[in-house]
Amino acid sequence: MASDLQNKISGDLNDSLKSADPLLRETLRFLSAAIHNREIEKRTKTGQAELSGEEVLEVLAREAKKRKEAAELYEKGNRPELAKKEIAELQIIKKYLPEEMSGAEIEKAVEAAVAKLQPAGAKDLGRVMGEAMKRLEKLGNS
Repeated sequence: MASDLQNKISGDLNDSLKSADPLLRETLRFLSAAIHNREIEKRTKTGQAELSGEEVLEVLAREAKKRKEAAELYEKGNRPELAKKEIAELQIIKKYLPEEMSGAEIEKAVEAAVAKLQPAGAKDLGRVMGEAMKRLEKLGNS
C-alpha cells in the first residue's frame, strides 16, 4: 500500500499529463522516478519495496535540496535561465513537503529542552539535542 503522499504525487502526475504545463509534468515524473528508485533500493536491502510516508518525505527533501543547490550553482555560473528552471521545480516539490518551522519555534523548543534538562555543560549537549528533536517532531506532527 503506497503512502498517501505517494498516491497524491501519482494522481497529480496523471492530471498533469492532461495539462499544458510541461514543467509540472516533468518535475512530477522526476519525483515519481526518484521514489521508485528508492523503492528498488529498499527492496534490494530489506526485501520490502513499500516506502513509508516518512521515507517518501526524505526522497522529496533530497530532491528539493538538489534543486536548491543546482540553482545556486547556475546563478554563480551566470546561467539565470537554468537557475530559474531549478527554482520553479523546487517550488513544485515544496508543495508536497510540510511547511518549515520558523526560527522562533525552533528556539522555543530548544529553550524548553534546556529548561527541562538543566545541562551542566557541553557534555550534556547530546541529551539537550535529543529532547529538542522530540519536541520539534511533536510540533511537526500536530
